[in-house]
Amino acid sequence: MAGVETITGGAARRAALAAQGFGAPRPASSVHRGHLGRLIERLRLLQLDSVNVAVRAHYMPVFSRLGGYSRELLDETAWRHSARRPRLLVEYWAHEASLLPVADWPLLQSRAKRPGWWRHYGELVERESALVDEVLAAVKEVGPVGAGQLEDMLVGGSDQPARPKGASWWNRSDVKRICEYLFGIGRLTTGTRVNFQRRYDLPERVLPPEVLAVPEVSAEDAARVLIRQAAGALGVATEPDLRDYYRLGPEVSQRAVADLVEGGELEQVAVRGWVRPAYRVPGARMPRKINARALLCPFDPLIWERARTERMFDFRYRIEIYTPEPKREFGYYVFPFLLDDALVARVDLKADRAAGLLRVPGAFAEPGSDQPRVAAELAAELRQMADWLELDDVRVGERGDLVAPLALALAR
Repeated sequence: MAGVETITGGAARRAALAAQGFGAPRPASSVHRGHLGRLIERLRLLQLDSVNVAVRAHYMPVFSRLGGYSRELLDETAWRHSARRPRLLVEYWAHEASLLPVADWPLLQSRAKRPGWWRHYGELVERESALVDEVLAAVKEVGPVGAGQLEDMLVGGSDQPARPKGASWWNRSDVKRICEYLFGIGRLTTGTRVNFQRRYDLPERVLPPEVLAVPEVSAEDAARVLIRQAAGALGVATEPDLRDYYRLGPEVSQRAVADLVEGGELEQVAVRGWVRPAYRVPGARMPRKINARALLCPFDPLIWERARTERMFDFRYRIEIYTPEPKREFGYYVFPFLLDDALVARVDLKADRAAGLLRVPGAFAEPGSDQPRVAAELAAELRQMADWLELDDVRVGERGDLVAPLALALAR
């Protein structure tokens, strides 16, 4: 195609890894707020998920790129703030429920985003408008507050005083649904979390005044910024890849890509073996070599779009949490293992906190991989992960062709 550079799949893969923060040495000193801020500036968001079989999803991408760090550091930047140390992150729906820079809040409030699952509660909101008002008033009065406490306040609990005569009674689940709806549309956000349970609060008590003062952003303007940020985070990507990063609507995403190409903020490239056109930010790093070693949780932004992962790494990956155990191919909570610029293994992981062990029920090498090297590098990374999680040892199970060489490497 005239005027469009053609690059190899390997070049696209290395560009993606560089954009995602792989290939650079991990910090030699303790990870501090500046390291975390620079990583968030690169990734733009960390996906949240309730599964805690190994470690919660938002903590792991930071470890994968920076190595051992204090999870308290991330908690402080996301869920606590003071005049001296303002919060860097806020919770909202981006790719999924995510932590993202506070400055991106107005962009995600725009209509560039596809309506989320909470739209199904719209009928309840219309029917129970008084409950919406009561939820907001209760959060204003006592927030940050959990949904359970709100249910006790608005529905009644054994330790709550009787409701005033004439007050309405609602179903407990209705309160929870209203909270989720108000969170989805940005009328509520997360003030803090306690044992990972969300405590709702009003945005004006969580976000800086300068963010709240930003005028409403049009869908078109927001989409251009979000697509540009996605391109920076992904390195080389198709339009559907870019769209998926923030789950934008297809029409607004396609217009944004066209506008950014026309304005010189994106450039089109052709990747050998890819059916669709690809895009990158002008001047994006295109390294000839990547030296990386990382375990990737299922919700890492490098691999969360499974079709892209297969296209980029020739690595078919599915999470098997909801697959019945007899039908699981690799395990319950499987981490791909990145070595240099390839995904070379899959590791089923479980943090057994009672026993002080990082358990590896299964480990599987990818076809054609150098098993002795993979086992040695994986053993070293598992040891670092165990230390980070304050676990005493790594214990290998019996499933997979990599367990024997991995156990040997760990024994050394």
